Amino acid sequence: MSDAFAPWQQRAYDGALATFADGRLGHALLVSGPALLGQRRVAEALAAHLLGAQDPRAAHLLAAGTHPDFHVVTLQPNREGTKLRTEIVIEQIRELSGKLSLTPQYGDVQVAIVDPADALNAAAANALLKTLEEPRPGRYLWLVAANPARLPATIRSRCQRLEFRLPPQDEALAWLRAQGHAAQAAGEALDAARGHPGLADAWLRDGGMALRKEVAGDLARLSRGELAPIETAQRWTADDDAALRLRHAADLALAEAAGLTDPARIGKLAQWFDAANRTRDLLRTTVRADLAVAELLLAWRGGDVRRAETGGKGKR
Repeated sequence: MSDAFAPWQQRAYDGALATFADGRLGHALLVSGPALLGQRRVAEALAAHLLGAQDPRAAHLLAAGTHPDFHVVTLQPNREGTKLRTEIVIEQIRELSGKLSLTPQYGDVQVAIVDPADALNAAAANALLKTLEEPRPGRYLWLVAANPARLPATIRSRCQRLEFRLPPQDEALAWLRAQGHAAQAAGEALDAARGHPGLADAWLRDGGMALRKEVAGDLARLSRGELAPIETAQRWTADDDAALRLRHAADLALAEAAGLTDPARIGKLAQWFDAANRTRDLLRTTVRADLAVAELLLAWRGGDVRRAETGGKGKR
């Protein structure tokens, strides 16, 4: 895998660097766009430039993660250390604000990255807003967010925007080939990922495309009555891939609808697509995952999405 910037990353980096060189880079920057396009990587490279990575000592500190003027706020492990929390909390932002109030130890610049900024809880967002409202010279605060709409409008309005968009298909395919993927596999994955090269690359590397084929086979066998919805739902929710299975299932339903001419069947598939996405959202709640998915798969087998619209009522 190449360590060089992808073309869309290079364009974003060059644009931000030019803004900085012209003195137009404000203290707050919102780096947004679909996840897995390299936003964090570009933000870190820009931070390295501002912090003087051309100097060997600064470069060494940045590489070691010990540069005293570079701060990263991200999701922390839970109390048991078994997984990451789902929110960035107020204590993290207060600690960051304290660091940014100090005099830089090297040069006159401090840079902080909050990623994912759209995981800030309400209290943390309010604390961050205070920092944004009282900027200090030489302090740069960059928010990386795949879903910037989840941030309060008061925060978004105080940030310049650096937005990543999906690249042209030929550029995305060329990049996937440069990562070592075969042309046919790259094309299939890019189509499955709806033109998202970072997602296609991840699926090719971590088995996501194989999982998609498994989901397609399960849906076909469910339609033929060869699989039981309840047992299939239990298998789909037995590991950490339940949400990805539902994403693939929804996409496969949409792809099937695109090839049909029967309005009634297209409508049912569209409704099932919506139900599958609602069920995927429910997996982040206290709902019994296997029951919610079983209800969805029962609707698929029966061709009646009305049963899937309840989204599952069982609680853990």
